This record gives sequence, C-alpha cells and structure tokens, in this order.
Amino acid sequence: MSDFLTVKKRTHYCGNLTISNVGEEVILMGWVNRRRDHGGVIFIDLRDREGLAQIVFNPDINPDSHRGAHAIRSEFVLAVRGTVQGRPAGMENPDLKSGAIEVMVTELEILSEAKTPPFVLNEDAEVSETVRLRYRYLDLRRPEIQKNLILRSKIAAETRRYYQENGFIEVETPVLTKSTPEGARDYLVPSRVNPGMFYALPQSPQLFKQLLMISGFDRYYQIVKCFRDEDLRADRQPEFTQIDVEMSFIAEDDIYRITEGLVAHLFRTCLNTKLQIPFPRLSYADAMEMYGRDNPDIRFALELKDLTHIVRNSALKVFSEVASAGGVIKAMKIEDGKSLTRKDLDGLTDYVSTYGAKGLAWARVNPDGWTSPIFKFLTPSEVKDINNRMDAKEGNVIVFLADSPSIVNDALGNLRNHLARKLNLAHPRQYSFTWVNEFPLFEYSDAEKRYVSKHHPFTSPVMEDIPLLSTDPGRVRARAYDLVLNGTEIGGGSIRIHRQDIQSLIFRTLGLGDEEARRKFGFLLEALEYGTPPHGGIALGFDRLVMIMTGVESIRDVIAFPKTQKATCLLTDAPSEVSIEQLMELSLKIV
Repeated sequence: MSDFLTVKKRTHYCGNLTISNVGEEVILMGWVNRRRDHGGVIFIDLRDREGLAQIVFNPDINPDSHRGAHAIRSEFVLAVRGTVQGRPAGMENPDLKSGAIEVMVTELEILSEAKTPPFVLNEDAEVSETVRLRYRYLDLRRPEIQKNLILRSKIAAETRRYYQENGFIEVETPVLTKSTPEGARDYLVPSRVNPGMFYALPQSPQLFKQLLMISGFDRYYQIVKCFRDEDLRADRQPEFTQIDVEMSFIAEDDIYRITEGLVAHLFRTCLNTKLQIPFPRLSYADAMEMYGRDNPDIRFALELKDLTHIVRNSALKVFSEVASAGGVIKAMKIEDGKSLTRKDLDGLTDYVSTYGAKGLAWARVNPDGWTSPIFKFLTPSEVKDINNRMDAKEGNVIVFLADSPSIVNDALGNLRNHLARKLNLAHPRQYSFTWVNEFPLFEYSDAEKRYVSKHHPFTSPVMEDIPLLSTDPGRVRARAYDLVLNGTEIGGGSIRIHRQDIQSLIFRTLGLGDEEARRKFGFLLEALEYGTPPHGGIALGFDRLVMIMTGVESIRDVIAFPKTQKATCLLTDAPSEVSIEQLMELSLKIV
C-alpha cells in the first residue's frame, strides 16, 4: 500500500463530492462514521468536516483493499483512493450532498486505529454534557457541533469584512491590565517581577478603546476575549468573546445605524435571511411598563397593563392594600385562554412564587362575565373597565398580580416568557430585534449602601439630567442602549463621558473621592485633559449571537472548549493545583 501522506494528497472533502464527479479518481481522508458488511461487499461512511461519502470495498475490484477493510472499525482514520460512480437506482440518499454517488475503493491505508468511543458519535443519542465535555475532542467530531463552529468562523470573517469596509481599524488591546473593581469580579494574575502586585484580565477593553478615541483612531473594532468571575448560566461563560466597537464624533443614531448594518450583513451572508431595518426602539421605562423586563421578547404580544388606577379602591383587599402601600396591580391577557386548564392556571401561581410573588389571580372572559375566584369582589364597573383596558374578548384569560413594582415586573416578565414557550408563541427562526435605551444611570445597592453604575462609570448622563446628580441620582438617565434579540441582550453600549469635569462628578456621585478616583482611574482623567472627542460605542456578545444564529440552546455548543457552570474545564482539569515552588516564586501561599 502506498503512503498517501507522502506520495499523494487528498483531492476532495468527502461531503463535497456530487454526481458531477462521476468517473474521477479521488483520494479521500477522514474518520469511519459507520461500517456495513453486505455479504462480502463492505460499505463505509467516511466522514470529514464537510460531510459524508460512501466508500465501497468490493473483493472483485481490489482483493487487497477488501481484506484490509475487514479490520476497520468506527473512528478509524483512513486514506483511500478510488473512482467515483453513481449509486444504483433507488439507493440514493437525498439527505446528503454526496448521496447520489459512492467511491469504489482501489487502494486503502489505515492511518490510525481507534478505541471504542465512550459515546456514539454518528447517532442522535442522549449523552450527558459532563461526558461530552470530558471527551470534547470526540464531541467536536459530531457534525452538528462542527457545523456550529464553521458558521462561527464565517460570522467572524464577515464581521471583520463589514467593519473594514466601513472604515474601522482593528486594534488589539492588552490582556494583562489594571484591576478596576466597579463591575463584576476580576480574574487576578499575580506579578512575579512585582511581588504582591496583580494584573487583572479585562472584563472589556472599555478604557483602552476610549483612549484610542483620544488618540485619534476615530473608528475602532476588535473581536476580543474578555473575562468575568461571576456566576454562570446557559448563556454565560467566565471567558467570552465580544465584538467591540468605538467611534468618535457621533451620537446614538450613528451607533444604531452601523450596528444594524452589521447585523443585517451577518444574517444575509451567513443565514441567507433578510432583516428589516431600522430596528424598533423602546425606552427602558416603556420596556419595564409593557414587558416587565429590559430585554423584552417582542415576537409575541402578552403585554402588561397597569390596572392600579381602576382597582385602587376595590373591595378586593389584596388590590386596595397594595395600591395604598405604593405598589402596583398589573395584568396580562392570554389570547388562547381555552388551552389553559384550571390545573395549568394553578401552576402559574406556583411559577410566579419563585420570583417573590405571593399569589396570582386569574379570570376567564365569558360573554356574560368572568369565571374567576375574584369576580365576586369586583363591581360591574370595575370588570367593564378592566375588560376595556385589556381589550378582552370571549375565550381570553386575564392574569393579575399585585405587589411592589419590582416583584410585579420580575414575576410577570418571566411568566410572559414561560407562557410563550408553553403555548408555542415564538418560532426560534423568527428574529425580532429591538433597541432599549435611556436606562437609569445608577441603581442603588442595598449591600453597599450607595449608588452604583447601571452599566459602567464612563457612561454619559442625559445632559438635561445633570442637575439631578446632586439631588436625585436615581432619576438620572443614561445615554445607554442595549440591542435585544428574541428576549436576549446581545449587545450594549453608550455615549461616553468626554469631559473631565463631568467624569469627576460621576465618580463623586458613586462615592469615589478625588484621591481614590485618581488612584483607580488617574490615567483616564489625565487623558481627558488633552482634547477628547465626543465618542461612544457598543459591545456585542459574539457567543450569544452565534448561539441564536445556530439555533442551539446552550452557549457551550458554539464554543470549541467551553467551561462548565462551575467554571471548570473537564477536558484539561482546569483550574488545578500548582506546586509550592510556583507559589513561592509569586510570593503567594494558600491560607
């Protein structure tokens, strides 16, 4: 047998062969997906990153190759030479690009044997994620995972192409930087040459991209790795990738326009899907009022309506007492109420209790009134006003919640998404984008007993709200914006502060004295004194965007080597202990 790797090279990928290749001699290399012995003739599905090709070992064509094929098992790595021929009539596989052909093998080399894998790779078998991540190099052979990562690569390439064509400059920013603990927890890196001192891995390149604007680069972008030591979930990782952008001499509309252009370009070139732009816009206040969340899924209705003014003096004590205590009463209309049984409605009460709600009332709308446990406590006028406010019709179900504004919004906002999943109101391949803007600049931290930044401390306030910084910081609006896709925030940004006096004022509002602010951010404050253009930007969560575009439910399915929800790598066993010598070299010891 010839050594294919030194004598001849692969001529085609398996999955790219078609009927147009019939009659050609080809060399294929790949993994054995499946082996079948049909009375002497052996069929093997050979797999590479582009798909499958059926190869055939016939003892009448080449006895040597046929004898060698008897030893082949799943996941062996093969090189074969053969001739492409059409499959017999009725034996075609329309699900494969190469399904109309097969390769009659004339020469075989087994490049590598394989043990039996710990799970089946060529079937849709249920495999625990723990096993998949432990053997990630095998999991990555599965076509669905490879398809995700190939699309991810294309999205990254098209992102770079779009920004380059629109006058942006790609600049790499440092990975070892200064800890600025005003957001999530930093990952710290001890310095050997500066004992007792630490770098931080960047939560974002925020300060560096602002410095690039001060440096005159005008339009910057980067596909960059970032790090946050925070609790994890399905759409979050300790290290993640973002599309980072900053622009000078712009306002919010410029950010919206360039970002919408990118997203439309990616969906057109990578998914062959046309998006309607510009995207709709919602203020933070309207998003919370209508949807209970600042990342609303607008593929379906189920809007929240405030009924406090209608039931403020109701005989139903839970309504009147909540209203008098400064709470709110909100309701949500379910169009297809007939599909919900009494058991289902009781289950909704259990669902909202996980968000702190003490109960959930409901009413079925009938032609002559309601079927509802609370019907007898309401006057005909109140019922009529509620029906009018909710635009209720026969067959609808209305659910009510009374509590503090934060609990009502949190519970109903999550219930809204829960009902959409239960009633199949949103198709995963339907893409609905919206901008949410005018966020609060600050939020009050009960733990720290002070105001903290809603986004970060470099976000510009709405100029007309600046007088409120000293009197009522909670009412100050930010020139900040999030881009939301199907209920997931995929990006966020803001117009930045470009004046040193306003930046210092924001630091003081956050409880940072001048000395502390200089210690933490002195390089930025100094840079702001040397001519800073108005500027702003946005960061798009690259992993989240790819997750939605591929249609998978976990961000780990679009990252080659992800961490678990406990921030561990099951493949490499990281994080792990290090030697006492390494610790001593860094002037560290474990307490």
